[in-house]
Amino acid sequence: MTQQPHFSRRRFMSAAAQTTALVALSSPLILRADRARAASDLAEGMIGGPTGFAGAERYQYGPDTPEGRAIEAVKALKAAGKAPDRIVLGLSDGSIGQITQPFPEGAPSVKELWEQETGITLDIVGVPNGQEFTKVMQDVSTKGGGFDIYAVEWNRLGDLAETGGIVALDDFVASHKPEWDDPERGYVNGEQGVSLLNQYRGSVYGVSLDGDFQTWNHRTDLFNNPEEQKAFADQYGYELAPPKTWKQHDEIAAFFHRPDQGLFGSTDLRNQGWGYTNWYQRYVSMGSPNQFLFADDGTALINSEAGWMATQEYVDSLSHHSPDAISWGWPEQYGNFGNGGAAMTCAFSNLPKFLDNPANEGSKVTGKVGTHLPPGREHDDGISARTVLWLNLTACVSSQSDHPEASYLLLQWLGSSRIYSWMTANPGGYFDPFQLANFADPLVRETYHDYHMDVVRESVKRTVPTINYPGATAFHNALDENLMAALTGGMDAEQAMANTERQWKRIARRVGEDKLIEAIQANKAAWPTIMDPASS
Repeated sequence: MTQQPHFSRRRFMSAAAQTTALVALSSPLILRADRARAASDLAEGMIGGPTGFAGAERYQYGPDTPEGRAIEAVKALKAAGKAPDRIVLGLSDGSIGQITQPFPEGAPSVKELWEQETGITLDIVGVPNGQEFTKVMQDVSTKGGGFDIYAVEWNRLGDLAETGGIVALDDFVASHKPEWDDPERGYVNGEQGVSLLNQYRGSVYGVSLDGDFQTWNHRTDLFNNPEEQKAFADQYGYELAPPKTWKQHDEIAAFFHRPDQGLFGSTDLRNQGWGYTNWYQRYVSMGSPNQFLFADDGTALINSEAGWMATQEYVDSLSHHSPDAISWGWPEQYGNFGNGGAAMTCAFSNLPKFLDNPANEGSKVTGKVGTHLPPGREHDDGISARTVLWLNLTACVSSQSDHPEASYLLLQWLGSSRIYSWMTANPGGYFDPFQLANFADPLVRETYHDYHMDVVRESVKRTVPTINYPGATAFHNALDENLMAALTGGMDAEQAMANTERQWKRIARRVGEDKLIEAIQANKAAWPTIMDPASS
């Protein structure tokens, strides 16, 4: 939507919310009539959910579902005078549309449905992308009390929990039964997925509202070209196909790297703040099933053969990247791939949604995008192929909220499989699929493409957590700075890992070694064990 002069998106949303509230207050009969009309369109046995479009019944819910229990509990709180008139949600600007924009045609918006069913206004305050944690820490440290719910990067849970800025949600989870581990509709990997996305030190502190699993993409027009296939086989002695190992990846990237033709071999990111997620993928696959970052006693493991080798590979891979790779973020990456400028890349799972899309008239890769599992390393028992979760908005209840239970219930409703499937199918934002129900949903598969969805689901099964302990920001900054020094020639791979280890030891002492060890051990539950068959 084109922004009008002197009328910001936030001002528009605020004005719209105020107008809605005034109408509801002045015309309660209209609100009740709307509810009655919506209820008449619900499928038999359903108590809530969207209406007005074909297939709406897939997103409707009965009383004994996570969504239904959440709505009924909110109504009970409201009847007892224990619910707020509004809930304030701080949310990344890029995701607001999936809650506020109706989808598909004839449907209400998610926001409208919540307000219709509960009578509680959902007040969304936009936060610039990349500034979520900063804004949250400002509210926590100043005790500003500006939000009931924070949506922040998932691996900030440890830092926020230790500051006392967010509420432990275990009691609410026990009471209202969100069923995140449901074997048919819940998180991929069940309890392991819940541990990865929502827990810190064994307790629930967040409700995931995103699926930022890093997923590998390639150009099918290049990989399926008979001339390219013959030339590759002649040069390397095996058939051209999406790589199963890092060795294959690097050889394929080198083969397609033709900068004089405007084509780079692979553009998985190398810049500060983003690139080290791709170092992670190389490092963690060094072990079977995983090469961990820390031992159970808190000892850092990166200053080792595994760390040196992963770092050297990371540096060497610049040879098949853009000359500007260390300054590229995801906007440059997406722009280049959409322009046909790369053979492979690793990106958020929404890349095909935006670039393999006829509505995107500027994209040159529509109909030419494929998806493959992450590369890995061969061990005696198979291939350890691993990817990571990065950024990924997780919603937390502020400890300053006067109504933590009602706020949690909103999150249970938003983050449960029926509403979340409907919401993530909406192309108006960055929330991506991560639940079993999402991957089977026709609207989601239409938005994200059939060829992509099954690979994303399998990639989720192979996802390791990045650091989600107290001091996560400091740990990542230290790793990031030393990897950048290696990329720019300021130190070699062994020096980079030795320096990282020294800094991590200081951070561990500062945050408290006992606390860190407990978090490391609890976090092991989120690591995958799946191994793939050895390549032929």
